Amino acid sequence: MVLLKRFLVSSLFVCLLGCNLPERNCSDYKNGDFEFSTTINNEVITSKFSRRDSIEIEYFENKIDTSFVSWVSDCEFILRKKNPTSSTDKKAINMKILSTSRKGYVFEFSIVGDKKNIFRGEAVKIKPKRTDFKRKSFKN
Repeated sequence: MVLLKRFLVSSLFVCLLGCNLPERNCSDYKNGDFEFSTTINNEVITSKFSRRDSIEIEYFENKIDTSFVSWVSDCEFILRKKNPTSSTDKKAINMKILSTSRKGYVFEFSIVGDKKNIFRGEAVKIKPKRTDFKRKSFKN
């Protein structure tokens, strides 16, 4: 009887813990088009980016920036700028998906090796407008 009580209490404890774990379907977000907004100096800044497994292209303030994506696990990856223009750009960024939902994911990010300055954000999956990611056409 004591063994049965221990089993039931243990099962209940495991169920309660399992109910509080955030959903993490990270593979749903390895590819897609996303939007990220943050507030800096009381100004909301929005960035759009497109990720295709090992490449990420960011569209921010009429600039396009490409980064390489190295997946460490299903929910964690490292971003490295393809063409860094400063010493800050040369630093890799660690990205970790903390939870997912139908609309996007919550993540934390920091410069690789910097354990003190960890930031959080939320990326929302979007359907790009043709004008957002339109390729430039060149006429002869």
